[in-house]
Amino acid sequence: MAEIFSAVFLSSVLLCALVIRLMPSSIESVTKPNFIIILADDIGWGDLDANSNPEVRKNNTPFLNLMAQQGLRFTDFHSPASTCSPSRAAILTGRYGLRNGVTHNFGVKSVAGLPLSEVTFPQLLQAAGYHTAMIGKWHLGHNGPYRPTNRGFDYYLGVPYSNDMGCTDTPGYDLPQCPACDSRSPEANRLRRKREGCYSSVGLPLIENSGIVEQPLDLWTLTETYKTTALRIINNAREKGQPYLLYIALAHMHVPLAPSPSPLLNSLHSIYATSLQEMDSLVGALKSAVQDSDTLIWFTGDNGPWEQKCQYAGSVGPFKGQWQIKKGGGSAKRTTWEGGHRVPTVAYWPGRIPQNITSSALLSGMDIFSTVLSLAGVAPPTDRRYDGIDATGVLLNGGQTGHEFLFHPNSGAAGQYGDLQTVRTRKHKAFYITGAAEACGGSRGSEQHHDPPLLFDLQADEAEDSPMDPGTAEYQEAADRMARGREELLWDIATDESVSTADYSTEGSAAPCCDPTRPVCRCHAAGSSGLRNIDL
Repeated sequence: MAEIFSAVFLSSVLLCALVIRLMPSSIESVTKPNFIIILADDIGWGDLDANSNPEVRKNNTPFLNLMAQQGLRFTDFHSPASTCSPSRAAILTGRYGLRNGVTHNFGVKSVAGLPLSEVTFPQLLQAAGYHTAMIGKWHLGHNGPYRPTNRGFDYYLGVPYSNDMGCTDTPGYDLPQCPACDSRSPEANRLRRKREGCYSSVGLPLIENSGIVEQPLDLWTLTETYKTTALRIINNAREKGQPYLLYIALAHMHVPLAPSPSPLLNSLHSIYATSLQEMDSLVGALKSAVQDSDTLIWFTGDNGPWEQKCQYAGSVGPFKGQWQIKKGGGSAKRTTWEGGHRVPTVAYWPGRIPQNITSSALLSGMDIFSTVLSLAGVAPPTDRRYDGIDATGVLLNGGQTGHEFLFHPNSGAAGQYGDLQTVRTRKHKAFYITGAAEACGGSRGSEQHHDPPLLFDLQADEAEDSPMDPGTAEYQEAADRMARGREELLWDIATDESVSTADYSTEGSAAPCCDPTRPVCRCHAAGSSGLRNIDL
């Protein structure tokens, strides 16, 4: 009997040893996917060639066109807000600005940023074993705990806010043009007085992790710096065998535009188009770097084009906001007209996303939060309410179901910051308040309140030209449905105990400054590039 027991015990031990021996390979076979999220700045829906009719395409985005052909192109995808900080906060948290507290932009002298009570999806991926890296524009706080490396990123390289929020030695193309940092000529002083947005006291900084690498940075080499760093991150992650999130918030297509020297950059080829091609080439380099790997690339925009920049602004395509244009002012960035928030969006994932698919699902940049976490097998915290949805079915299975309602907040054109003043459901869109941003040429439209709301049928009138007749049954049914949806959401936010409040206070000492003893805080780190090696 003892011999039998010994034999059984020995067999059990050997079986356990065999199982343990096999466990690592079994675990390794269930690898987590990689994610590259590319966020373009101030890009128009019409800037993506794939969104245009073939006969009018300009071939400015061949790599993005190929990604769309080999993946999924969204036709009804929207930024969560129509300006920088609110849009980025909503993307990272999956929550409207009325919940996450970020309703308008932070500035150079901002003390704080995205409220520390908010949780970002990079934080959750980081906790789940992902290497998380960010390159580019942050614009959610550049001091202490508000920096990217304290909000879920292991590594950061970029500009802490927009690329026009600091002077440079060789300014890019802008309208009106800003002078160089150290210029003290009468003409430069006149330009500073003319352009309220020209920064002369602080150079535009390039930050790596928590330190300033260069101030002022070189706009004309920034794209190459970003590309080199991104490729290094991808290659290092591949060598380490660690899943990664790479969030690239591009300077393109925000002014000042500073495309690399090109034979195409002449009077026959616009500066904007050349910059667009440069951005597309960067996307192409990233796409090539992840071939034969389990990597989702998701390209989208933070808001529509900055219309007042005229020849340096992008195209809204057919979404012109004609009703507003006739009233005066612009209808793109900062507004809730379609041109302000409908953005070009493409998802590419060989072997997972079917090729050459188009989705008309009503989706938002907030959905990146829930979708990426779902694909990574990471559950979000249950102590808060979210506004984004899990779009995995749209991404992988050709689903066409998106939001029942999508709400567009005021981003500076009319009303109070963050107010959900426009509602979308199916083909209908209701405006409770309208207002315009500054148009090319300087015209502005006045703020108007609408009761009953201004209602458009986007299926029949994508240019938002002719409002529906309030006396029709279709109008009444759609207006009632959207009013109920809006009231339900506002009540949900009002009773949400996880709502955050952002600190928008400012101090002169809060501005990033490498060397306060030198003009414009000028400095340059040791070495040819100043950048440290990226270790995972």
